[in-house]
Amino acid sequence: MKTLLQIKSSLNGDNGQSSYLSNQFVERWQQNNPDGRVIVRDLAANPVPHLDGERFNAFLTPADKRNSTEQKIVAYSDELIAELKAADVVTIGLPMYNFGIPSTLKAYFDHIARSGITFHYTNNGPEGLLPSIPVYVLAARGGMYAGTQADSQTGYMQTFLAFLGLKDTHFIYAEGIAMGAEGKDKALNTAQKEIDRALAA
Repeated sequence: MKTLLQIKSSLNGDNGQSSYLSNQFVERWQQNNPDGRVIVRDLAANPVPHLDGERFNAFLTPADKRNSTEQKIVAYSDELIAELKAADVVTIGLPMYNFGIPSTLKAYFDHIARSGITFHYTNNGPEGLLPSIPVYVLAARGGMYAGTQADSQTGYMQTFLAFLGLKDTHFIYAEGIAMGAEGKDKALNTAQKEIDRALAA
């Protein structure tokens, strides 16, 4: 049985355009995998705490020296990593806020990037420890940014995911959704067709 991990990062929950596209991806995937399992990680409904000194130090403290608070912090991070490791495919709904990724998604990333767990450093540099499963990023933007210097998301997402070993990353864009109803409809329809093509391959 295959497992899909769906990560939603829109502040508007299922009312966000990136969540809409992510849900469309899940629906199409389920048609292809009727016996498949879907794990949903909604970062608006259940936000991951932002990284602070206490949490960072808990990750660095050896397991046998952690206090009860540190154990809970690490156990929560372990739960997020276990979800990711259980997945055969991942989809991430990604809105653009002020030219960056949502802070809730950054907080999630900060909890799954664990030295010795999801990556480690070697004499040849960092090496990801997660198996390279397909990751589909559904990027919804109000304007037109793909391929321009203003697109700070694509490079960052590729770099971070590859850092953990997730190098099979695919981007599907819905751009111009704030540029009138016609532009929005066109962007969402184009993205839907891209989803259909990606899952038909």
